Amino acid sequence: MSIWSKPQHTLNNPVRAFWILVILISACSVSKSGTASPPTISEDLPDKNVIDNNPEEITSEIQNFDSTTADIPWHQRVIDEMTLREKIAQMIMPFVLGNFAPEGTDNHDRIVEVIEKDGVGGVIMSVGVPTDVAVKLNDLQRHSKYPLLVGADLETGAGFRFWGSVHVPTNISLGGATIFPSLMGLGATRNTDYAYQMGRITALEAKALGVHLPFAPVLDVNNNNENPIINIRSFGDDPQMVASMGVSFVRGLQENGIAATGKHFPGHGDTEVDSHLALPVILVNRERMDSVELVPFKAVIDAGIQGMMSAHIAVPEITGNYLPSTLSGNVLYDLLRSDLGFNGIVFTDAMDMGAVNRLYPQGESSVMAVLAGADVILMPPDVTQAIEAILRAVEDGRIPESRIDRSVTKLLRLKEDMNLNEDREVPLDVIPQVVGVPEHISLAEEVAERSITLIRNERNLLPLLGTRTARVMSVTFRNRTDVLASRYFDALLRETYPRLVRTRVDDQTHEAVYKDLKVRAGRSNLVVVSIYSNFAGKVELTEDIVEFINELAKNKITHIVVSFGNPYLISEFPNVQAYILAWSSAPVSQKAAAKSLFGNIEISGRTPTSMQPYFKSGDGIQVPLKVTGIGN
Repeated sequence: MSIWSKPQHTLNNPVRAFWILVILISACSVSKSGTASPPTISEDLPDKNVIDNNPEEITSEIQNFDSTTADIPWHQRVIDEMTLREKIAQMIMPFVLGNFAPEGTDNHDRIVEVIEKDGVGGVIMSVGVPTDVAVKLNDLQRHSKYPLLVGADLETGAGFRFWGSVHVPTNISLGGATIFPSLMGLGATRNTDYAYQMGRITALEAKALGVHLPFAPVLDVNNNNENPIINIRSFGDDPQMVASMGVSFVRGLQENGIAATGKHFPGHGDTEVDSHLALPVILVNRERMDSVELVPFKAVIDAGIQGMMSAHIAVPEITGNYLPSTLSGNVLYDLLRSDLGFNGIVFTDAMDMGAVNRLYPQGESSVMAVLAGADVILMPPDVTQAIEAILRAVEDGRIPESRIDRSVTKLLRLKEDMNLNEDREVPLDVIPQVVGVPEHISLAEEVAERSITLIRNERNLLPLLGTRTARVMSVTFRNRTDVLASRYFDALLRETYPRLVRTRVDDQTHEAVYKDLKVRAGRSNLVVVSIYSNFAGKVELTEDIVEFINELAKNKITHIVVSFGNPYLISEFPNVQAYILAWSSAPVSQKAAAKSLFGNIEISGRTPTSMQPYFKSGDGIQVPLKVTGIGN
């Protein structure tokens, strides 16, 4: 009888009950020196609707019952019944959008086909309104033979990917999960309890949506000011501070039911190339890596982190070659598992990124990742191709099946630990009680306010007096697709300055627009420039916006520059009158920055990074609450 089959006899029959009682008594009546023990009762209860009065059959059935099956854990039973292809598929996690997708639509059927046909072990979810995300994940779970392990990049809370949406053209915000400032903003608070609470809230909201892996925290030490991809995603440039913040974040996540995944091992902080586009190379030796890059990773491993994500970076002085770390056994086996003692699940970074996908054949790169020590292949460009390539590698003897079994066992055990074998769907009515609730938003607002950092404040310009008749111009530099840039910031400015004039510019804005801005700036009492500079693959600003800011300083026009991202931009305009670091474009950060201009909150942040000669780690001008300064 299969271990999945339920016995087809019932215990509610009097005759059956009598004979079973006799057998049980007999089984217990052994000598004291004997080794016999009572049979283990199976948790699978018989079908109560079936009646059978044959005592001989009952006796035979009980005698033949293997009492050990009840003790076999779920993950072992599942892996024993899986085909080799099914086991390999458990190691694959494709990308899926979190948008609502009705059954029968191409959007729905494409991902369902991948789940049903290929039998993938999980998905990585991104971009969606919370209820849509949960509905979609529940649907996908129902279509999957085995429970899906769901991941999402939730570096700054569940709102990092499930912020919500904006109705166009009204720009009405439709709400979403809680989003915190960037991790570098968290670092500016120097408060590890905030890191714990951020992890806790992220875990609670993620679980409510059906997400089990937040792919956080980022543990990279951002010690390169030109880093275009990590930057404010890091806690800072101090290895010990990154370690302490990371450990607290991990505790907040894992003590509240989801598995933390540190990234990007062995450290993506000292790069000037975006691994989405090309392969970064870090030329550091093991001694330097032990004292900088590896410090946070070692700390969270010692704290019991459950997952680790590899970086698509080459470290030739460690490995002796230019293989991406994701494909290097020297990194994933020797360094991560052997030297640092990590025993958890290793995830690749997205395999469709340029650092891997442009350099290696798609199927072969997945094989190389498994050979290197990866347990999960994240976002392969072609799911079927990845599975088939690994399958051929096992059949050809390149990869032992025991190697596949080790990875799959870890994944199934994690699913079992999270009780996904019993309950893989989430109740939709719980979402409004947990996700984006005022208590969580309030903490995010507090973190944002404590993170605001003032680097320059000539003539004690801040806090502003806020004269309502002042002519104030707000200039926003942002990605043209970012419809929320300065939305919340400008709204609060207008409450104080009713005559506020708003202008948005981007990397495509014609120089004639800037000429007009310069003229209007000369007629203004105050110019506030807000910069949203987080563009993939680059950190620099356009010449036009840099020239505009420098012209403000040259012509002694009263002005303030607020960076809602990259803190290192001050090198582009070293003579700026006031320079504020708000660390992120999240609504809570925009509101906190606006409050800081008028002294409505204390400015207490201190930079968790440095950029000589402009500022060093720990710098920050402290401004008490509601102190009157020289303003407009």
